[in-house]
Amino acid sequence: MYDTTVRQRVSRLLDSGQTISSVSRQTGVSRSTIRQWRDQPDRVPSRVASCPRCLDVPESPEPADAYAYLLGLYLGDGCISVVGDPGKRVWSLRIMCADAWPGLQEECAQALAALRPGNKVRRLPRQGCTEINSFSKHWPHLFPQHGPGKKHNRSIILESWQRQIVQANPGSLVRGLFHSDGCRLSNRVRRELHSGTRRYEYPRYLFVNKSRDILELCGETLDLLGVAWRRSKPDTISVARREAVERLDEFVGPKH
Repeated sequence: MYDTTVRQRVSRLLDSGQTISSVSRQTGVSRSTIRQWRDQPDRVPSRVASCPRCLDVPESPEPADAYAYLLGLYLGDGCISVVGDPGKRVWSLRIMCADAWPGLQEECAQALAALRPGNKVRRLPRQGCTEINSFSKHWPHLFPQHGPGKKHNRSIILESWQRQIVQANPGSLVRGLFHSDGCRLSNRVRRELHSGTRRYEYPRYLFVNKSRDILELCGETLDLLGVAWRRSKPDTISVARREAVERLDEFVGPKH
């Protein structure tokens, strides 16, 4: 199946006066398909096959909340890699999800399917986890943070259209970030007092990532939600105040 952007390019080349054979050589689309598009222009392909970032006037991907969640997962435990022949420019978005949390795996699969409904979502068993992936030519367009090497060794800066999505859906991004590189746990404290030993515990969130840019993004998004946080270590964000934990529970909660 050819997506909408390919068909639009073919149409522009035909309108410029080029022959079907010439357009076929430039685009890789068969001459019979080009002829059908020329003779039946009203047969418009489904929009789900198109890439919103490749349109003549780029648009933001939808649904926005699923995109923000998937962005968080990608920045934590995801990668984009080429599939098969590099010349075909097909990419796989891979998210590694621990087998201890099947609910997280399901939510990840649903987000992939919602964002690219025309593409199959696969689940591949790995050691101690499951790789959830989907193939598309457009993943690098949708996640322009893709690049060679590890994320903490390169700049991770959101595009303006991504920031608009995050500002409108901060809870979804934070959920994705904490579902990948975060946790909710009970912090146990022991204190020696004059009256004796006092033990108590309280819930807290931790987000751990080696990328300074991703840590800053997490902190900025927590600020949008009104969640108080601090750096407990250079690579760790801690949310420990009771009201902050309660607020973050509205968007994240324990993994399941």
